[in-house]
Amino acid sequence: MLIILFAFLFIPIIFPLASVVYMVIEEQSGNGNDDYLKYGNSAALESMWHREASLLDEGAPEQVDRKLREMKGRYPEGSFFWVDMAGATRLQLPPQEGLPDRWTHTDAIRYMKANIDGDPFTVVAFLGPDDAGSGFMVMQLPRSLLQLSTPIGSGTPYYIGFLFVMFAFFILLSLLFFRHIRRRLLRLQSAMTMRGNDGLPMPIVLTKYDEIGQLEAAFNEMTEQLRGSKERERAEEELRKRLIANLSHDLRTPLTVMNSHVYSLRGEPLSAQGQSSVKQLEQKIGSLGSLIDNLLTYTLMTSGKYPLRLDRLDVLRLVRESAAAWYPLWEQEGIEPDINLPDEPLFWRVDKEGFRRVLDNLYQNIVRHARSGQYIGISVEQGARGRTIVISDRGAGMTGESAGKGAGIGLAIVDYLLSEMKLERRTESTEGGTRILIGSRAEEQHFLNEI
Repeated sequence: MLIILFAFLFIPIIFPLASVVYMVIEEQSGNGNDDYLKYGNSAALESMWHREASLLDEGAPEQVDRKLREMKGRYPEGSFFWVDMAGATRLQLPPQEGLPDRWTHTDAIRYMKANIDGDPFTVVAFLGPDDAGSGFMVMQLPRSLLQLSTPIGSGTPYYIGFLFVMFAFFILLSLLFFRHIRRRLLRLQSAMTMRGNDGLPMPIVLTKYDEIGQLEAAFNEMTEQLRGSKERERAEEELRKRLIANLSHDLRTPLTVMNSHVYSLRGEPLSAQGQSSVKQLEQKIGSLGSLIDNLLTYTLMTSGKYPLRLDRLDVLRLVRESAAAWYPLWEQEGIEPDINLPDEPLFWRVDKEGFRRVLDNLYQNIVRHARSGQYIGISVEQGARGRTIVISDRGAGMTGESAGKGAGIGLAIVDYLLSEMKLERRTESTEGGTRILIGSRAEEQHFLNEI
């Protein structure tokens, strides 16, 4: 507030007020400019000299001599002489060298040309009223007695010094203020970038409850709200994970009982419709069991309890083994496999069981949602990031009606496992089918050279 007040008052108030005070002091102290002139200013002297000359009679030399002696008494530093009507040089106070005894018009003009506006200050005045005479008298004074020894008032340096001190004080105060503000803002910025063990910003110690202090207090309040929100989120997440884990465990028992009864029904003499219903029950129970497994696996993954061990393995061998295990189910569902894998191995750093889980979820997704295409293709393509495993189908594609039904958790598990193994899944889906490509996120970091 002091800086703002000073900025508003300096130009419109302080500067004019200081000027007025300076002028009043100078006027009251009597130290005007004329006090620096011993004999007044040059214009006054010239006017006085012409006035005195107009009162003299060139025909009365004693009168002129007396006047010059009087002037010499008044101006002891001056030089005086006069020339009569005949051009003769008369009284000289003091005697001067270089003056002609007899003056001609040329001498007079040359003298005036040499001394006008020179030093000493020279005034030439014709004798008699209205400059009617032909004689003249001359007065000369050193210009140092007519010019200001100090061209400005005696208090001017103090006035300028006062304004300079005020301005310097304003600048210094502003620099100190903004330096202090900057340090506090940098401290606030540093506190905003620092994180505690919980990943949240650390609170700031309040030193002053001004505008920045209020900002720091608001920041501390926001930090506390974030910490409380994160605690509630953590508690809700733990509750959700426990609920899913307990629910998955509780559902396994009735599913096992239902599966055993369905297996028993298969040995009973049933009609064709009954056999079809038993088959549908088996498929739904299997799907529900798989969904529960995926749900439990996803819960373990998100809680960090699903360990992965990355080893340098031939992933094409894992693809062949997984496809062989799924081959009977594909044959039962009428899905024709088209496996086209090269003989040379493809080594990636993967978790063996995790990569098999990725393949199982992708195969299961095709069986559930793309078996209408009656096709599954497994191949390897060469791309910009190296070789890529491609799993394709000829179903309705992910833009169809069944896209994503029941596959959300399965694909989430796939993405999580691939991410932990430094791999990625890219999906190309049309109405004529879907292609899933599994490859490296960065060839130079995540692929190994084949041996």
